Amino acid sequence: MSTSHTETPDDRPTKPAMWRGLRRSCPNCGEGYLFQGYLKVVDSCDVCSEDLHHHRADDGPAYLTILIVAHFVGFAMHFAFVHFRPDPIVLAVVLTIVCVTLSLYLLPRLKGMIVAIQWARRMHGFGGS
Repeated sequence: MSTSHTETPDDRPTKPAMWRGLRRSCPNCGEGYLFQGYLKVVDSCDVCSEDLHHHRADDGPAYLTILIVAHFVGFAMHFAFVHFRPDPIVLAVVLTIVCVTLSLYLLPRLKGMIVAIQWARRMHGFGGS
């Protein structure tokens, strides 16, 4: 059985890279910043000079953010309505604030995680030649 060029030694472990991405730091060194601003990925790490411009996060972070936030808010809505019976407008306002806050918190972290997974798996040009 022949080995392809994509099978390489595990010199880029996925789990540590994912944790670094969730912390919004460079998936290679964990020291440099992954973002310039809120969601713009830097072209290269300031600390280790790892090229990061290859990423193709696209809609993945938004999809995961919606998935997580919708499950959390759905459970919170059911729990609050069954146990506390607040006015519908109060429930809507509180859950809207929770939804927006949680979405803004999770979106850059999930984008960092997806970029880190791509880096660890050598996807979309992260593998070199």
